Amino acid sequence: MNDLPPWHYPRWIAHRGAGKLAPENTLAAFRLGAEHGYRMFECDAKLSQDGVVFLMHDATLARTTGMPGIGGDQPWAALSQLDAGGWHSRRYAGEPLPTLAALARFCLANDYLLNIEIKPTPGTDAETGAAVAREAARLWAGTAVPPLLSSFRPDALAAARDAVPALPRALLLDTPRSDWLGLARRLGSVAIVCNHALWDAQTVADARTAGFRQLSYTVNDDWAAQRLIDLGTDGIITDRVDLFSPAA
Repeated sequence: MNDLPPWHYPRWIAHRGAGKLAPENTLAAFRLGAEHGYRMFECDAKLSQDGVVFLMHDATLARTTGMPGIGGDQPWAALSQLDAGGWHSRRYAGEPLPTLAALARFCLANDYLLNIEIKPTPGTDAETGAAVAREAARLWAGTAVPPLLSSFRPDALAAARDAVPALPRALLLDTPRSDWLGLARRLGSVAIVCNHALWDAQTVADARTAGFRQLSYTVNDDWAAQRLIDLGTDGIITDRVDLFSPAA
């Protein structure tokens, strides 16, 4: 059995800041998640046309800003003017898209931890992985607990590994694949983040024996959370910051 890597992260992680209670990947969402007691957050990071690392999940702008086009095709000067909150509710109208640097300032000032999902615009996997890793290393330089980088895109994780080997990485999986442990090992991962339905006693044991921490997304029901706790997994990413106490 391989030794598990040191783990300095809490079990409960707020998805995109505060799940669905505030506009995802905005500073308003991270503030709300913190108000519910969460000390660690998950976010999505991609590159603007001019190389600024900013927060957004989708490749296209339509769902969360109401604008046409692809986010990664726009310069930061244009992206920074968009309304990323009005789609959610009138309360958050005018909330801007944040840069990773802005979120880092918030986390570092309050001693919060972060899982940065590398979410490349299609066709930019390696470029985005390397840029996110370098920016994270710069922003968190000298801190005790660095952000955890994760991605569904192996090429993005490989580029992050090559750019900044010291940052911890996690392979994201949505569906089963036969080579999951070998792929995670080749990418130098310390953890595997699965769709929560993929974890059972055998897969948890296999990951643990191979030396990987086990995390799950997106867990929004009591029964699912309890099953993962009973399995002894290390991290639970949830939208339901109003339902689950991170102190549990």
